Amino acid sequence: MSSFVSGLVLAAGSSSRLEKHTKQLLPWRGSTLLGWVIAQSEISPLDEVIVVVGHQAEEVRSSVALKRARFVEAPDFRQGCTASIRAGLEGLDPRAKAAVLILGDQPEIESDTIAALIGRWRKSQTPVVRVSYRGRSGHPMLFSKGLFGKLKELHGDKGVWKLLEANREWVQELEVDKPYPGNVNTWDDYTKLTSVLPA
Repeated sequence: MSSFVSGLVLAAGSSSRLEKHTKQLLPWRGSTLLGWVIAQSEISPLDEVIVVVGHQAEEVRSSVALKRARFVEAPDFRQGCTASIRAGLEGLDPRAKAAVLILGDQPEIESDTIAALIGRWRKSQTPVVRVSYRGRSGHPMLFSKGLFGKLKELHGDKGVWKLLEANREWVQELEVDKPYPGNVNTWDDYTKLTSVLPA
């Protein structure tokens, strides 16, 4: 039986640089940014999908119709991305042998990329598999269960990157021939991703 792999869609951020807008709720391809990311995760080979919410949690929950994903709330989401990771890891199915970190504000991440990441890990069993877009490392990233404890100890928004920088021998890069998926942190980021502005 293949090793059980969980997905953590990190969507607890406060959208502070978008002022009046909650980025998780911005329109995208007939859905929302977060709704699209969840849908891509749900149709991937992930064995479970956990959506970590925090800022405006109830509004975000009500905006998405889940098919097989489930929500987990990060009470300390203001402490950065690593607080969301901790909350997600605490909610994992006990069968999980690895977890894929997926950013809820990167709607260009596709299900086939997630599938390729899982496939590479199942063949290699390396501690970490990270996607590299034409030579530029990014998300999603897969972490084996043996590193869950170290992930829970991290703090701040850049903790994961610092951990991997300090332990490069853990990481296997999965090269994909796709453009780097942009984050939506500002209104300019959003308008670059879509030519249709929301009403």
